[in-house]
Amino acid sequence: MAHTTAELDTLLMQRSLTDPELLAAADAAADFRILPDATVIKIGGQSVIDRGRAAVYPLVDEIVAARKAHKLLIGTGAGTRARHLYSIAAELNLPAGVLSQLGASVADQNAAMLGQLLAKHGISMVDGAGLSAVPLYLAEVNAVVFSGMPPYGLWTRPAAEGVIPPYRTDAGCFLLAEQFGCKAMVYVKDEDGLYSANPKTAKDATFIPKISVDEMLARGLADSILEFPMLDLLKKARHVRQVQVVNGLKPGNLTRALAGEHVGTIITAS
Repeated sequence: MAHTTAELDTLLMQRSLTDPELLAAADAAADFRILPDATVIKIGGQSVIDRGRAAVYPLVDEIVAARKAHKLLIGTGAGTRARHLYSIAAELNLPAGVLSQLGASVADQNAAMLGQLLAKHGISMVDGAGLSAVPLYLAEVNAVVFSGMPPYGLWTRPAAEGVIPPYRTDAGCFLLAEQFGCKAMVYVKDEDGLYSANPKTAKDATFIPKISVDEMLARGLADSILEFPMLDLLKKARHVRQVQVVNGLKPGNLTRALAGEHVGTIITAS
């Protein structure tokens, strides 16, 4: 049943914001895709940036070459330094919201470093309110760098167990891709993609080229390569209905993924 703007307005004035009919009426309105030609890339903190020059410099060259043909929103992970901070803060009994702020500070540092490496190519780092200028950066230089941690801070939703913030940089980058209505989301990690077990410790781990969120959950792989809440976000997404995980330590993989090639693992919403 289609609702007119007047009918939706009436429902909003008269009903609770959790009323089923109101929610259905609001859901019937199509989302406007803000940046439909852009791709979000997430550069892993521990998997890529923490490896230093050997891992980061070739990826920088690949990004600079790729931006000639692609509009890129480049998010950064937090990585090892954030894990160290989480360890200390958890031992101090600090809450998830404080840990979220600490993790964000490390992702910010990684974005700042990546931004400096890309500066001579005209590619800038933006944060906070600067995200409103993203369309200008994309129009001028086809790329921009941002910190991948979602800015929940003290308002982060705690996990069911423990104090590690559940919404971290995988989720933050995905949320940006979904809210901007981007065409693709690529995670740049240090493995070829998803495996049946941790390939760093399990010799019998087998590679999985494509899988759905439900299949991952059924096989107990929910937190094996991407943050668990990110899969929940993917399942409910309107625009970004699949994500791709590639090995950024292998030159050319990111370029191939941006070109639409099935390299690495593709995780689908359904």
